[in-house]
This record gives sequence, C-alpha cells and structure tokens, in this order.
Amino acid sequence: MEKIRMQSVNLQKANAVMAEVKKAVIGKDTCILKVMAAMIAGGHILLDDIPGVGKTTMALAFSKAMDLKQNRVQFTPDILPADIVGFSMYEKSSGKFVYQPGAVMCNLFLADEINRTSPKTQSALLEVMEEGSVTVDGITKPVPNPFIVLATQNPVGSAGTQMLPESQVDRFMICLTMGYPNPEDEIAILKGKSAGDPLNDVMKVMDAASLLEARREAEQIYVHNAIYKYMVRLVNRTRNNDMIELGISPRGTVALAAMAKSCAWLRGRKFVYPDDVADIFYDVAIHRIRLNAKARINHVTAEGLIEQIINETERPTVRRKNV
Repeated sequence: MEKIRMQSVNLQKANAVMAEVKKAVIGKDTCILKVMAAMIAGGHILLDDIPGVGKTTMALAFSKAMDLKQNRVQFTPDILPADIVGFSMYEKSSGKFVYQPGAVMCNLFLADEINRTSPKTQSALLEVMEEGSVTVDGITKPVPNPFIVLATQNPVGSAGTQMLPESQVDRFMICLTMGYPNPEDEIAILKGKSAGDPLNDVMKVMDAASLLEARREAEQIYVHNAIYKYMVRLVNRTRNNDMIELGISPRGTVALAAMAKSCAWLRGRKFVYPDDVADIFYDVAIHRIRLNAKARINHVTAEGLIEQIINETERPTVRRKNV
C-alpha cells in the first residue's frame, strides 16, 4: 500500500509540473506530455523548430516547475568545448591545476540553437549525454543526477546552421516539433504577455529527488513479450526499407521501450499498451532515420515513411482492464 501511495504522489507531482508549464506554453499539451515522459524515462530532448515558437520558454518553465539547477548556453560559432565541459586552471597558492566546472554541471542543460556552433563544440556533449560524466585532462567527473539535455535547433538549411552528426542526434531520446499555435492559442498568448511574463507564474511543484523516484517507478512498468516484439517489428521496418539508408539503432529501440513505459506511468497504468508505443514511435524515430537517394528522387519524406510504418505494422491485441 505504501508503494502504491508513493507512486500516486509522484504521479500527482508530474501532472502538477505539466500544469505549471502550460501556464507559460499555450496550446502545446501533447508536446509538454512527451517532454515530461522523456524526463521520466531518463532521456534527452531535441526540439527542432523555427525560432520564436516557445522552445526556450518550455525548457525554462520545466526547470522552474521542477526546481532543477539549470544552465543555458546560446550556441554560437565562438563557443568552445571548455565552455561546455569545463577546464583546468593553475592555482598559484596550491601549485596545482584546479578544475573549473563547465555549463553541463547542472540538472537541466539548455543547449539553445545547438546546430549553430562548431562540430568540435557539439562533440563535447557526446560523453556527458551518454555516460553522465565529463573528462578533462584525463580526469573524469560525474555530472549531477538527474542530468537532462534539452536542446533546441533551427531547421537544417536555416542561415548559419550545420547538421548534427548521426552519433550525437542518436543520443537524444526524442525529437519534437512544436509548430505554430492555432489562432485561439495565439490570442491567449498575446493576452498572457500583456499581463506580464508568464514564466513568473510558474511555481515549483517537484524536485530532483521526486524525479528520480518517478524514474524508478516508471522502470517497473510491465511490458508483455508481445509488446516487445511489436517494438522490434517497428524498428526493423526502418532497417529493411528500400527508401531508408540508415534505420533506427539499438539505442533507439531502448529509447522506444523507455518512452512507452514512461507514457504508461504518466497515464496511471502499470503496464504498456500498444498505443503507448505507437503514440511515441514517430518522435523516437524521426531524427534517427536517413533517407536514401531513391526516396529523395521520388519526393518521399521521412514523416510519411514513419506514418506508413506505424499504420502498416500489426499491433498485438491486449485486453484492456482498469488498474
């Protein structure tokens, strides 16, 4: 009973976080849910969209609602790897080199417009995103736990951007696009701005310890073997498609399972439905696949291929019941 009660408390806190974020980010409830799910799943998030749609506002709202220590770096061509991971400085009094922490020494690292900086600086995030540590002058130091990278990038082809390498993109659990608000939501945004900065209304309703507890609970969500097979069928269809040059990696399969568990937990269930998998497959897959020349010649899009895979892959049948 105590375990069930604690799970209910942490779920209430997670729902409260999303409610607080919605004060600052209007009309993007699905996107907010998926960001929350990725944080519960222990993953990193990539927001790929045009400037001005609220990507940075969403990141700041989450950090405030969850009372996470956050650092923000505006990525530009002159940002150096040392700015990200830190560096060693000689201390005259001790006669030793002392580590000076970089921007990643926080709980929530906001990498703003990550594809505007040099590949060398982008690669500085590879180790910390995968292993939760940084190595400077041969000395490895862990980053705080939890550690989440929430990166924004402008669409490839925008002025001053350069494509992230596949190895780095693959380390993001999901990739989301927020899109323009509808007219009603945009009116609400205007009214909210006229009353002041909506971020000032976001209150702390969760902390890092509660987030780690929520992660442990989500990891215990039951996944039937038929659901695991369904995940693998979806992934394999990206690897055996004559329009796709690079399919989803095993890291992507692990991310799909973690996201499905997290979504089930957020919906108050103790097990995963096929719909949990289908609902987030697009977000796990879109940044991981690369189309070949045949697809480009035939004007086939990654979005269309993923939707086709979801629609054509047989889903297992499960008996729904109240939990």
